[in-house]
Amino acid sequence: MNKIHRSGILFVLSAPSGAGKTTLTTALRQKPDFVYAVSCTTRPPRTGEIDGEDYFFLAPDDFQARIAAGDFLEYAEVHGRFYGTLRTTVLENLSKGVDVLIDIDTTGAASIRSCPDPVIAAALADVFIMPPGLEELAHRLRRRGTESEDQITMRLRNAAAEMRHWRDYRYTIISGSMEEDIEKFRAVMRAERYLSRRLIIPEP
Repeated sequence: MNKIHRSGILFVLSAPSGAGKTTLTTALRQKPDFVYAVSCTTRPPRTGEIDGEDYFFLAPDDFQARIAAGDFLEYAEVHGRFYGTLRTTVLENLSKGVDVLIDIDTTGAASIRSCPDPVIAAALADVFIMPPGLEELAHRLRRRGTESEDQITMRLRNAAAEMRHWRDYRYTIISGSMEEDIEKFRAVMRAERYLSRRLIIPEP
């Protein structure tokens, strides 16, 4: 390219279970101004989920083979299931100046922060969605109606641990209505896209 352009940004979105991360991600994907990196998982699909759109649903043996092959930028075990982000999806788009969005838990985000690849380090913009409190989070989980009370208790315990990591993120959004969360996240995206250090200006 011989015109001014910018490098791709890796937007990493994390939130405790029930804080609205999936709904927020779905809403953000309605505008095609970034590539959404679909994660791989060993958990079974929920009702209405589509393979290759919501997740790549892999058998445990297949997931382990991909770990051995170094296919994942990050991976982690969460609630007894494995989740991972494919390296090629992220790097190929960033190299073209295309922004990438991934939604992962705090363990996965920490793995990306510690990634030795300078391209990843330069591209990273991580955002944590902080629920207003555990009581509100419990209300949202029960309203969702997809887990038993024991599972909700486990998720709340895990959420309390995840919420302690909010300072590790460049940005923290206190969750409100879905419309407010979308606008706040879009504001972060706009700010990151205007950073001077992301500009690539060819030599005259």
